[in-house]
Amino acid sequence: MFDAFSALTLARMQFAFTISFHFIFPAFSIGLASYLAVLEGLWLRTGRDVYLQLFKYWLKIFAITFGMGVVSGIVMAYQFGTNWAVFSDKAGPVIGPLMAYEVLTAFFLEAGFLGVMLFGLEKVGKKLHFAATCMVATGTAISAFWIIAVNSWMQTPQGYGINAQGQFFATSWLEVIFNPSMPYRLVHVLLAAYLTTAMVVGGAGAWHLLKDRRAGKTPREGTRIMFSMAMWMAALVAPLQIVAGHEHGTNTLEYQPAKISAMEGHYKSYPGGPDGGAPLILFGIPDDKAQVMRYPVEIPRIGSVILKSDIEAPMAGLDQVPPENRAPVGIVFWSFRIMVGIGMLMLLMGGWSLWARYRNTLHSDAWLHRLALVMGPTGFVAVLAGWITTEVGRQPFTVFGLLRTAESASPLAAPAVAASLIAFVVVYFAVFGVGTWFIIKLMGHEPTPGEEGPTRGDVTRTASLTPVPALDAGAALAE
Repeated sequence: MFDAFSALTLARMQFAFTISFHFIFPAFSIGLASYLAVLEGLWLRTGRDVYLQLFKYWLKIFAITFGMGVVSGIVMAYQFGTNWAVFSDKAGPVIGPLMAYEVLTAFFLEAGFLGVMLFGLEKVGKKLHFAATCMVATGTAISAFWIIAVNSWMQTPQGYGINAQGQFFATSWLEVIFNPSMPYRLVHVLLAAYLTTAMVVGGAGAWHLLKDRRAGKTPREGTRIMFSMAMWMAALVAPLQIVAGHEHGTNTLEYQPAKISAMEGHYKSYPGGPDGGAPLILFGIPDDKAQVMRYPVEIPRIGSVILKSDIEAPMAGLDQVPPENRAPVGIVFWSFRIMVGIGMLMLLMGGWSLWARYRNTLHSDAWLHRLALVMGPTGFVAVLAGWITTEVGRQPFTVFGLLRTAESASPLAAPAVAASLIAFVVVYFAVFGVGTWFIIKLMGHEPTPGEEGPTRGDVTRTASLTPVPALDAGAALAE
């Protein structure tokens, strides 16, 4: 089956497969940890048991999600040493310390307070437990900070030198960490995590609201509150994410213009002037071989307005990029549109929820609930589409403009990489498929008064689905 693929292609397929699985769990756990901190804070402030009920309900789901994120993250570290040894040797002096900083900061916070958060509610004071929940939430955000710093340096490297052995080394750690694209990526990723969580919470709430409606039951207070909170998040954060995405795009135009050309489908350059602004291509069929967009559906000159705030601004295309440095347009073009399209649907749902709230129909509008249910998994699709846009758009480089992907791979034979890829596919679908099924099962029951939190037995049963040594080696919290 894999005979036609080179070792490099198989290594890229393996990394894409494993990191796609890994990415969805931290994207959920980052937002869910913050949601749990908000719920517990509201419980302490108001004394209403419904917030504690929701906290315990989502805490069980967080425990499983967090565990699967840990396990899937460990594999990523192994691949740097197996399939990408040359990259590790050359870029390791820069990215290695950043990964270590994540362990020293984020991991210690998460590992130090996770047990108190999961099992300490009845054993420590309320304020101390709330502090533990806040520390875990802070740890997930700090973890995202360091990982985004690593990835952003690979996209827009600065503050480095290259020694006689061809290895990168840091000349300024501040410039390495706060490279030109890092702040934009960090905001974009964190907002995406919050929206992903809001979609899941809103989808679960909508499911129970629809079930209660069909059964002629009055929805429980917990269900109404979690749906309302999710809709507030969608209404407030979706517009912010669109603004953050636009700013990220203009930053990318400055530092990675070839990626923007691929995202926009601009095979040719546009000279600007009264009749020469770049169009906004909504849809089309990219043809990399002919370097042309087939059957484009476009709005003339609006591309220049969006990217440069000037209807007459010129726009460089891929015809100004050497052929060997061009990313595959088809993948980048469509993954970008999937991400943006889902973002527009989130914005629509947020606006709809505000209108329903104004009309006092938020918990009775069945069509809004159906939309929220359908939108439940779309946050995961959007973050994966965004990741594909970012990473494939960087090709053919691992460190943009400096180290090619073809020069980064280990000298392995294709059958060896194919064998490990097949093993990963089988194990991942078995292990994480069961874990995901268990999460959906937990969300299938409605939050009820007297909701029980996670027990050690629950965690033990979940751990039995995953490699126990990996769970013990939590230092690989590669979120």
